[in-house]
Amino acid sequence: MKQTYRSRKWLAAVGQIDQCVLCGRYGTQVAHRNEGKGFGLKVDDSLTAALCVDCHHEIDNGNQLNREQRRALMDRAIVLTIRELTRNDLVAPK
Repeated sequence: MKQTYRSRKWLAAVGQIDQCVLCGRYGTQVAHRNEGKGFGLKVDDSLTAALCVDCHHEIDNGNQLNREQRRALMDRAIVLTIRELTRNDLVAPK
C-alpha cells in the first residue's frame, strides 16, 4: 500500500484561495475529504478543498444532506479547488 500523500506546499496553495469554491464567500479553510476517519487518519492532502466555514461544516456535520450527497459535494469542491489552483498558477506539473 502506498504511503499517504502529505505536502505542506499543496496545503499552503489551497490556503491561498481566498473565496469558497462552492459559494464564493471570502475566507476559506483547507478541508480534507472525510473518509477513513474512524482510524484517526486523514486522506491524502491532494484531496482537499478551499471551503468557507459554513460549507465546511455542512459537508462535515450538516443535516441538510445525506452522506452520499455530502461526499458528492466534497468531490465537486475538490475538483473546483484543483481548477482554481491551476488557473491561478498556484501549482504546476513537474
